[in-house]
Amino acid sequence: MTLIDKYLHLVAKPARYTGGEWNSVIKDWGKTPLKFVLAYPDLYEIGMSNMAIPILYESLNRQPDVLAERVFTPWPDMGNILKTNKIPLFSLETKHPLQEFDVIGFSLGYELTFTNVLEMLYQAQIPVWAAERDDSCPLVIAGGGSVINPEPMADFFDLFVVGEAEEVIFELLDCLREWQNNNASKIEFLRQAAKIPGVYVPSFYKVEYEADGRLKSFEPDVTEASKKIQRRIVGKLPVPVTRPVVPFIEAVHDRGGVEIQRGCSHGCRFCQAGTIYRPVRERPHEEVFRAIDELVANCGYNEVSLVSLSTGDYHGVGELVDKLAVRYKDDHLTVSLPSLHVDEQSVKLVDSLPAHRKTGMTFAPEAGSARLQRCINKRISEDTLIRTAAAVFEKGWLNLKLYFMLGLPTETMEDIKGIASLIETVSTVGRTMHKMPNIRVTLSTFVPKPHTPLQWVAQEAEASLNEKMEYLRHLIPHRSVKLSWQDPKISLLEAALSRGDRRLSQVIYKAWQSGSIYDAWNEHFKYENWQKAFKSCGLTPEFYARRERDIDELLPWGFIDVGVTPAFLKQEYKKAKQGIETGDCRYGQCNSCGIQRYSIECRERAQKQKNTK
Repeated sequence: MTLIDKYLHLVAKPARYTGGEWNSVIKDWGKTPLKFVLAYPDLYEIGMSNMAIPILYESLNRQPDVLAERVFTPWPDMGNILKTNKIPLFSLETKHPLQEFDVIGFSLGYELTFTNVLEMLYQAQIPVWAAERDDSCPLVIAGGGSVINPEPMADFFDLFVVGEAEEVIFELLDCLREWQNNNASKIEFLRQAAKIPGVYVPSFYKVEYEADGRLKSFEPDVTEASKKIQRRIVGKLPVPVTRPVVPFIEAVHDRGGVEIQRGCSHGCRFCQAGTIYRPVRERPHEEVFRAIDELVANCGYNEVSLVSLSTGDYHGVGELVDKLAVRYKDDHLTVSLPSLHVDEQSVKLVDSLPAHRKTGMTFAPEAGSARLQRCINKRISEDTLIRTAAAVFEKGWLNLKLYFMLGLPTETMEDIKGIASLIETVSTVGRTMHKMPNIRVTLSTFVPKPHTPLQWVAQEAEASLNEKMEYLRHLIPHRSVKLSWQDPKISLLEAALSRGDRRLSQVIYKAWQSGSIYDAWNEHFKYENWQKAFKSCGLTPEFYARRERDIDELLPWGFIDVGVTPAFLKQEYKKAKQGIETGDCRYGQCNSCGIQRYSIECRERAQKQKNTK
C-alpha cells in the first residue's frame, strides 16, 4: 500500500492516480540509470488521448538504460490532498516523487495549460523558476506545438525541443549519458545540449526591449547557442505505437489511433498546424493495416481512428477504407476519419467505413462569404456546402456540426450575414428532404498565431465581437440551430500567450500565484487573476493580442526557423489582404514556401514542375 492509497476514496476518479494500466511499463528503478517522467499539464483523461506521449513513452522505454513513467496535473480534489499532507507529486508507474527523476519532460500543446506546469512543479516540491533549481534538481524540459514560441515559458525551463522529437530525443539521451558518466554540472550539460539542432536553451540568450515595449534585440551570449533554432523534422513517419497504455477510465479519445499522415498542404492562412507540421508525409497502406491489427490484438479496442490533419487528402484513402471494410467485416471494428473537408466525397467515405455509427458529421467552413474565404485561403463554395449537406442528410445523419470563426481579418457584418445565410441554407436542405436536422454551430474567436501568414494582424476587440455575435443570434431564430461560442476573454489570453515574449513568464507566475490553474476549463477560468497579473507587471494582454505588428518588426518567435520562410509568410499576408488564393502545392505548382529544403518529395515535385515548364 502506497502513501496515497488511503486518500483515494476522497477523490472523484481514483484511477487517475493509481497507475497499473494495461501495457504500462515498470522497470527496475535501482538498475536503470536514466529516469524520465513524461508530464502532461492537464487532466489524465486528456493527456491519455495525446499521441505524443505514447510515442516518447515507447521510444524511451525501448532503451535498456532508460525508464520513462507518466504524470498528469492532479484535479483540484487530489491537488488539495497533496498540499495539505505535504505529499510530493508522483509518477503513475512506481509512485516515485518527481524530485527523484533525472528529467521531467513536459508536453506543451495549448497556451492555457501554462499555469498547470507551475502547479505540477510546485506540487512536486521543485522550484518553478529555472534559475532557482540547482544541480540536485531534475532537468525540466519541454516540447510540443506551443514550443514554436517558447518565450512566455522561457524562465521556467532548462531547455526546449523545437519540432518533432522522434530523432532528437536519442541525441539528447547520448548527451545525458555523457553528463551522468562524467558527473558533470547542469550548465556543462546544457552547453553540450545547445549544440544539438532543434534544442533551445533560453538562459543562453540575451533579450532587450524598446521603450515602447517592442522587442529590440535577441542574441545568444554563449558560443554553443545558435542564432536560429531549426525546427526538427523527421523524414519518415516513425513506426506507429501499437501497444499504448490503455486507461482504466474513459479518455477523451477512447479509442486506438494510427497516424496515417503528418502535415497538411492546404495552406489555410490562420492555421498554425498547417505551417509547423509541414511537409506532408504519408504512412504506407500495409503499415496502416499492420498497425490496426496489432492495436486491436494488444489493446482490445473496437474503434480505431485514422489520424491526420486532413484525412481526405491521404492518397488512396477510399481504397484504404474499402480494404478495411473487407478486412474487419466480421470483427465489428469501428473506424473513424477525423478532419475531413466539406465535400460529397467525404460523406461517401465516412458512409463506407466499417461499422460506423451515424452519430453526426462535422465540417468547418470557417468563414461566411467567398471573399473572406479567399482572404484566409479556405475556399468552400455555397454549392459545395449544399451538396454536402444533402448527401449527409440522405445518408441518414441528422446531427450536423459546423465551425465558424468570428473576427477574421477584413471581416464585416456582411460576412456575418453570410454565416447566417449558409446555416439557413443547410437547414432548408434538410427540411426540403423531409428531415428535421439538428445543427450545432460552434463559433470561435480568431487568434493570430506565430508562424502563420496572419501572425502580424491584430485580434478584434471584445465589444466588436460581442456585437457580431448578437447580430448573428438575431439572424438565426430556428430552434433546430444551436449556437455556442467561447468567451472572448479566453481567446484574448490565448492570443497574448501565443504571441508573447519572455516578460510573460512573470505574468504567468503571478496568475498562478493568484490561484489560476486549469484555465482551459470554463469553471476554473478566472480572468480577473490575469488582469491583475498583467497590471502588476506593467503589461497588458492587448499589447500582445490586439496590436497589429509591423511587417518588419522583430518578433519574439522570429529566432525559430520552422522551415517555412518569413518571405513566404509575408507574401501570403499580402495576398490575404488582397483576397488572392494560393493553390495546394500537392496538386498544383510548388509555392516555394521553403520547406523543400527539408523534404525530398517537395524538391522532386518542384524540380519536375521546373522541367515541365
